[in-house]
Amino acid sequence: MKNFKETIKKLIPFLKPYLIPFLGAILFIIGAAVINAITPRTEGLIITQLTEDVLAISKGLENAGIHFDYIIKVLILLGVLYVLSTLFTYVASFLLTNAIQNTVRDLRNAVQNKIRKLPINYFDQNSFGEVLSRITNDIDTISNAMQQSFSQIINSVLSLTLALGMMYVVNIQMALVATLIVPLSYLVSKFIVGKSQQLFYNQQQALGKLNGAVQEMYTGFNELKLYGKQEDAIEEFVGINEELCQEGFKAQFISSIMSPLVSLVSYLGIAVIGVMGGILTIRGALTVGNLQAFIRYIWQINQPLTQVTQLSSAIQSAFAAAERVFEFLEEEEEVSDAQNTVKLTDVKGNVTFEHVKFSYKEGATLIEDLNVEVKSGQMVAIVGPTGAGKTTLINLLMRFYDVSGGSIKIDGVDIRDMKREDLRSLFGMVLQDTWLYRGTIAENIEYGRFGATREEIIEAAKVANVHHFIKTLPDGYDMVLNEEASNISQGEKQLLTIARAILADPAILILDEATSSVDTRIELILQKAMRNIMKGRTSFVIAHRLSTIRSADLILVMKDGNIIEKGTHEELMAQGGFYESLYNSQFAESSPVTSNS
Repeated sequence: MKNFKETIKKLIPFLKPYLIPFLGAILFIIGAAVINAITPRTEGLIITQLTEDVLAISKGLENAGIHFDYIIKVLILLGVLYVLSTLFTYVASFLLTNAIQNTVRDLRNAVQNKIRKLPINYFDQNSFGEVLSRITNDIDTISNAMQQSFSQIINSVLSLTLALGMMYVVNIQMALVATLIVPLSYLVSKFIVGKSQQLFYNQQQALGKLNGAVQEMYTGFNELKLYGKQEDAIEEFVGINEELCQEGFKAQFISSIMSPLVSLVSYLGIAVIGVMGGILTIRGALTVGNLQAFIRYIWQINQPLTQVTQLSSAIQSAFAAAERVFEFLEEEEEVSDAQNTVKLTDVKGNVTFEHVKFSYKEGATLIEDLNVEVKSGQMVAIVGPTGAGKTTLINLLMRFYDVSGGSIKIDGVDIRDMKREDLRSLFGMVLQDTWLYRGTIAENIEYGRFGATREEIIEAAKVANVHHFIKTLPDGYDMVLNEEASNISQGEKQLLTIARAILADPAILILDEATSSVDTRIELILQKAMRNIMKGRTSFVIAHRLSTIRSADLILVMKDGNIIEKGTHEELMAQGGFYESLYNSQFAESSPVTSNS
């Protein structure tokens, strides 16, 4: 793991806006620490006075007695000091909590903003659970550690410094011995931290891996049950959980050794000072009250050292978490938009692929030399076996990925010369995997164009053939969908996403035909809704059922990243090539025809 200094440097910009409350908290912590440093010496005044009074009484001196008036004054002073210390600690805690929570909020916002700027391939290579772990677990770890540790560390440093200063005021010889406790404790801590830093990083990595696995398992819960993979899932979880257990054990055990070792150093120092103090007191070189005060100061050294070592696990976990968060924030972002971008107006929807070349990995070309011209208003179907590059073609069109060579143009303008936001605003998408969020049906349709009126939402639903269904629901358009929208069917979800796309009124449509998982009645409704939304628009349809795209103006047949055939359904069937083979394999009553390609 990188050293603490680098991580602190990266954290400072997030702390900077809240410097004033941080400094205010530090001032109040200093005030409380100064009072805590004064109180042992003040308490010692009572012990010294009582000792002198008792000795005077035992010797039978004239007017000998307990000076209660003096003791009461000292007790009142102590009471005032204790109240001030409590008040200062309270104010410091308030300021510090406010500053830390605001800092953590900004850090979360930075991570969320970073997600928006990351290229799609980052999410292809990292699970959503892993990303979620950085937003939740890692940032929470930082928050908790800062909340628990910041004030204690400052207070510990101040208490230790002031306690040492007061020791030198009481007795220089004993103070010199006591001072040795600090560097010895530092050396012990440095050795242990050096051993445990990487272990804490491994622990956070294992936690992120566990979150990723859990997210994947629960999102695919139905499939796990369907295919009887529960035991495999349990076995995978147990394995990852065991890894986290082992990494956590190593990190926590090594770190836990620090506290008893530092305490041992402190106790040895106390033993030596106890002997020295006793001898000096017997010789009369040190009063009993000052000896008592010195012992209290020894504990004021031991206490912060012990506190810091006890916080070691939380602090190291926080730094490991912070490193993961900053690693995420430093991930390579999408290529920036061009300086002088073009914004299309009065979009016709002509799309041209010119000598497009693309590869996900260097040296592994997926699309070699793709050339297609799509005219305004055409319905273009993209067919081919799994892995042929159908979805890749759409990803390139939406600029989720940039082409490696050649260009894609809309109305003659290279899409790389447009802002991504402007480019994507030209498209409407209806995907096979529907996405609806917790909210009313009207709000989910309105997602296509925020600010749309209820009348516009209802009109979009009518065009999508979903209005009648919505009216049959208990609360109609105000019915609240749950988080998974499981209170409506798959086909109904699809109709709502079509209504959303209709409301957006895009120039170009992308349809991932999703009728295979619905019944025949809903399939017919979906197909009618899709035809309604495609009227007068350039449309790209990723076709799964070839019977649904026979009326397409242009069919692109893809295989191994290249367009091997293109034309209308009748033209492609007449060619007797790969398309005919695909078509017959789905619909011929006899055995599938072997591919001619």
